[in-house]
Amino acid sequence: MLAWTIYISFAAAGLLLLLGPDNDRGARLLALGAAVAGLAVGIVGAIEHGAGLATVSRHAWIPGLGADYHLAADGISLVLVVLTGLAAVAGILFSWNVGYRTREFFSLYLALIGAVYGVFLSFDLLLLFVFYEIAIVPKYFLIAIWGSKGREHAAMKLALYSFVGSALVLGGLVAAHVESGARTFGLEELARHAYPASFQNWAFPVVFLGFAILAGLWPFHTWAPTGHSAAPTAASMLLAGVVMKLGAYGCLRVAMTLFPDGLAAWRGVFGALAVAGIVHGALVALVQRDLKFVVGYSSVSHMGFVLLGLLTLSPVGLSGAVLQMFSHGIVAGLLFAVVGRMVYDREHTRDLEELRARRLGRRLPFAAATFVLAGMASMGLPGFSGFVAELQVLVGAWQTFPAYAAIAGIGIVLGVAYTLRAIQKAFFAGDPTPATAPVPEEHAPPPPAITLPEKCGAILLVAVTVAVGLWPRPLIDWILPSFASSLFDGLRKGGGL
Repeated sequence: MLAWTIYISFAAAGLLLLLGPDNDRGARLLALGAAVAGLAVGIVGAIEHGAGLATVSRHAWIPGLGADYHLAADGISLVLVVLTGLAAVAGILFSWNVGYRTREFFSLYLALIGAVYGVFLSFDLLLLFVFYEIAIVPKYFLIAIWGSKGREHAAMKLALYSFVGSALVLGGLVAAHVESGARTFGLEELARHAYPASFQNWAFPVVFLGFAILAGLWPFHTWAPTGHSAAPTAASMLLAGVVMKLGAYGCLRVAMTLFPDGLAAWRGVFGALAVAGIVHGALVALVQRDLKFVVGYSSVSHMGFVLLGLLTLSPVGLSGAVLQMFSHGIVAGLLFAVVGRMVYDREHTRDLEELRARRLGRRLPFAAATFVLAGMASMGLPGFSGFVAELQVLVGAWQTFPAYAAIAGIGIVLGVAYTLRAIQKAFFAGDPTPATAPVPEEHAPPPPAITLPEKCGAILLVAVTVAVGLWPRPLIDWILPSFASSLFDGLRKGGGL
């Protein structure tokens, strides 16, 4: 059943192109219907599937290369499939105002969603790579055509970084396929092969780095804030919500399971880069004037927690990393929705000093309340999903990298600082100075009201982050049993888990 998340998304992407060019309402409804159907199938399929590793679909694909069309899932896949469905629905609700080439916009959007579902469900590495590459094409056009200022530069930069990372991944996967001599690209089969330590010591950093570029690993993260800033709202939500998770998922699912000995040799190096990303992203976010760049650099910082949690190799750290993928996907999507759709599309500026003069807490109270709730979740306050996820990562890091855990704690403090600064300047500033007050408030025209689709999207994401924060057990019960499968035997033999 889970395979239908892929098929529904791609089928709807094709059907959208058959609609009349002026049928914008039909395009929106079809896209929303497909996203809701994908989410429903994902949730029902995940409940029926259970947390254990099991095949969803398997057929011969390219027999000459030993590649199969092999879809499977464990609890890690299920969590990320549900995240993708939630992000897809929310993104469409926040894109209800798109009026330029509407059917093409939603067609590319659903093609990207279908490719993301494919990555999370692929257990043949060649198939996973194909879906991974398919995702690059629509995200490029979504930014280049529907983006804001600097969109061509941002789209090209994202594509170039993605292709460089993909080249590293492909080289490592082909080398693993040849070295194994097994004539297969099956993940389970290759994970059972004992690669020589000399091979793993160069193959692991190549594949891990190839995926980690898309996860925003410092110092290869610069595509992310630029891409987020120029992307339309839905694309920003998807970039932060699910596309960056493709990179982290590849690090865990492919690099760490295939090359556990290489991981042991490089673990400290990549752990240091993850911590550098946490602190660097937070420090840069603290001094930004563009509100969307604040959220963009905060995403780099939060993805550092994901990578640090993966490298702890402890059950609590690994489960925290996967839970952080889910939490960050929801919270970052909500923050970008408020900044891009609720604020920028109405005020036509993201400059904090200009927003400070407009007193948005009074003009856009729903947007202000939503941003405060999202900011609280981003800071990791108790009662929100970020608290549970970051706490698990820090506990796992303290057991493995005490010094790194202490530095990551500094990143959390900085996260509180830049979030409160953004909330205060954008929504609750005091009396503006003459230099920053272009129009007295009583003479400024009121902004358009927050629409019903925007309210529905915001309520959906807020409800999810609160529900997971108060009751994370269902997700943890999916995640933890996944690490007992044979895929992680290499990590257990190496002293992890």
